[in-house]
Amino acid sequence: MHVGTSAPSIAESLSYTLGSRFDERSRRALSGGSINKAFRYRSAKESVFVKVSDSADALEMFQAEAAGLRALASAQAVRVPHVIGQGRCTEGAYLALEWIAFGKPSRSTEATLGEQLAWQHRCTHAQFGWERDNTIGSTPQRNARCEEWVAFFRERRLRFQLELAAQGGADAALVERGFRLCERLPEFFAAYRPVPSLLHGDLWGGNWACDEDGLPVVFDPAVYYGDREADIAMTRLFGGFSQAFYTTYNSTWPLDPGAGVRTPLYNLYHVLNHFNLFGGGYLSQARAMIEASLAEVE
Repeated sequence: MHVGTSAPSIAESLSYTLGSRFDERSRRALSGGSINKAFRYRSAKESVFVKVSDSADALEMFQAEAAGLRALASAQAVRVPHVIGQGRCTEGAYLALEWIAFGKPSRSTEATLGEQLAWQHRCTHAQFGWERDNTIGSTPQRNARCEEWVAFFRERRLRFQLELAAQGGADAALVERGFRLCERLPEFFAAYRPVPSLLHGDLWGGNWACDEDGLPVVFDPAVYYGDREADIAMTRLFGGFSQAFYTTYNSTWPLDPGAGVRTPLYNLYHVLNHFNLFGGGYLSQARAMIEASLAEVE
């Protein structure tokens, strides 16, 4: 911990934590990311990836992300960046992670990702949820433990996002149909009982890459224990995953035959969140998902 009456610079914190001298002049801005700024810091010995928020309140968000990365690392399945530290700084708050040089992914990389993700999902818990709340993007994600998946997904996921959408200008008809879908959720699980698997929680194509050895790396998680189908569903939302990924996942731990029916249901959570964060056309996409899901049970 840095001792002082004012917040240190990021370079000062890195120097203290890693024992090698970092200078703010070594900092280089990186592209990508819509929530926080990202930078590369260098010392004579190493590079570090750093996320920065101009709000000191973001520290709790970064602490939750760090805890999520450590949870994924403990599964010893898919590689994640090692957490160096997080804290307040002169600019607000930061999260420092291992610098991983990326390579070009291949079919073999995606096949390995599918297999490793299946093994990660084999890490289970007695209850759904997690030890702490975190964020999905910058939206709070409620993770209070729950014995029943339907109740967890209804209250902590869909209802929460629908209520935010109503506050953000979503029309009453969509919200009403969304709440109707919440009432019908048990029917999607009449013959399927998910187990609480360790999930990445935000597994779209932009949150995985390939290291220089050709092995997959995942990052920017929104970790909790939930139905593994939720992770797989999101891989289909924005693309970025080939058939090799799905083939090896299913050969390692086959999905339930009804998984495809629940895919729009699980992705509705993320599309509503995108509306709540960014507005725009996500509302029409959410409406289509609600109606497609309701059509399965009405």
